[in-house]
Amino acid sequence: MIEVTHDIPSAESYLNLRRAAGLSEMSREGAEKGLPATLFAVSLRDGDKLIGMGRVVGDGGLQFFVSDIAVHPDFQGKGYGKTIMKEIKAYIDEHVPGGGIVSLIADKPADRLYEQFGFADAAPNSLGMWFKQKRK
Repeated sequence: MIEVTHDIPSAESYLNLRRAAGLSEMSREGAEKGLPATLFAVSLRDGDKLIGMGRVVGDGGLQFFVSDIAVHPDFQGKGYGKTIMKEIKAYIDEHVPGGGIVSLIADKPADRLYEQFGFADAAPNSLGMWFKQKRK
């Protein structure tokens, strides 16, 4: 049975799931510093194994960013991504003030999942941009 919690995963579990799910590599230093600053987390566990996760980060009032949506490949295609997003959407609905901006960067075809929760392509009026620090 898969357990859904709002616990922030450990740095090790977070990094392992990102790697298994094919997300970009993050540093242990970054994970240890960043994870405690999470506004909201969703963790899916099979026993003590983290098999899915998602986070909301930001300033808690104006800007919110949905990140780290991941499901272990052994559990993909079973609706767990939707489970994670339902939890995140409930948090957004309750905690984001009027006019607050919630953003994310979607890899295709995951954009179809996010559209089900009200997210829309920002183009052509806005474009998502990013910068990733190259030093380790």
